[in-house]
Amino acid sequence: NPPPPHGSTALRDRLHAAWLGRAAGCLLGKPVEKLPLHAVRVLARATGNWPLSTWFTARGVPPELLAAHPWNRRSAPTSLAENIDGMPEDDDLNYPLLNLLLLRRHGRGFTTADVARLWLDELPAGRTFTAERVAYRNLLDGIEPPLTAVHRNPFREWIGAQIRADVHGWTRPGDPAAAAEQAYRDATLTHTANGVYGAMFVAATLATAATGTSDVHRSLAGGLAVIPPHSRLARAVRRGIALARDTRAFDTVVDRLHLELGGYHWVHAVPNAALLAAALTHADGDFTRSIGAAVSGGWDTDSNGATAGSVAGLLAGHPDRLPEHWTTPLKNRLATSVPSFDGIGFDTLAELTHREAVRP
Repeated sequence: NPPPPHGSTALRDRLHAAWLGRAAGCLLGKPVEKLPLHAVRVLARATGNWPLSTWFTARGVPPELLAAHPWNRRSAPTSLAENIDGMPEDDDLNYPLLNLLLLRRHGRGFTTADVARLWLDELPAGRTFTAERVAYRNLLDGIEPPLTAVHRNPFREWIGAQIRADVHGWTRPGDPAAAAEQAYRDATLTHTANGVYGAMFVAATLATAATGTSDVHRSLAGGLAVIPPHSRLARAVRRGIALARDTRAFDTVVDRLHLELGGYHWVHAVPNAALLAAALTHADGDFTRSIGAAVSGGWDTDSNGATAGSVAGLLAGHPDRLPEHWTTPLKNRLATSVPSFDGIGFDTLAELTHREAVRP
């Protein structure tokens, strides 16, 4: 399909749904981030929330179960159903904000050095983690990109670049190759190889989904088309898709992925991309099933939930098509330490993103 027309209200609505979807999926995964798969399952089942179809809650969970599997310490006060009051700060939302700033300041022709300067100017060092924190430290030590990605950086194939890719896809509707190329310039500040491919895959998937299609399988194919076909990440994504297509119960898909890819760190790009692709495939575009499946698979729960929500939000096409129990608690308010964005509404973010999408 061709890109939507430049003045498209429909594109603005899709972007609004994508921002809301990203926030809701992230928030769903936050209380169980870092928990092992069996803990995610028993905590959800204890309240009858399996398959996942609503927020996690501590209400009704036996005390001994909470003692054995405590919620994520930092996230539970803001992300359990009884505590949600707007969207709390999270790096999965901070980076899309930064990339929105990046495009507003430098346009689509930004360089990796522009990304680096923006981080030093606008991103608090304490809000960086793993590969991003190492690259930030390298910048402070005078190391220039792309060496920032490799100097003493054991996290360079983890998921960090992938969670920065959304704005590159959202603002390139119908042009997955261009979205992937932008994501590449961003990702190489911090990542190499499969860490970069994960960002390219997500950006291209989103660029395909942003055209107005409701076909998640076509969107995932658009993502796969831009990454090296023999890379570990591409093989893992294809495996996740195949398992999801051939298996009725998603728990069985997850068990198989954990058996085959469990040797990776839980934040590595390869297993998380496989799980993301499997969740989106199995859900077949349904929003609740998409974020529920992505989070129910464990590993990096908030990041996978966020990306699944972003894709499924675009496919839904309008914020009113997202179930209200996911969007109402967000209160159209995002908390962040990125300057000038704290408290911003998702409707405003959609408008700002739309301006970049239609910029000549």
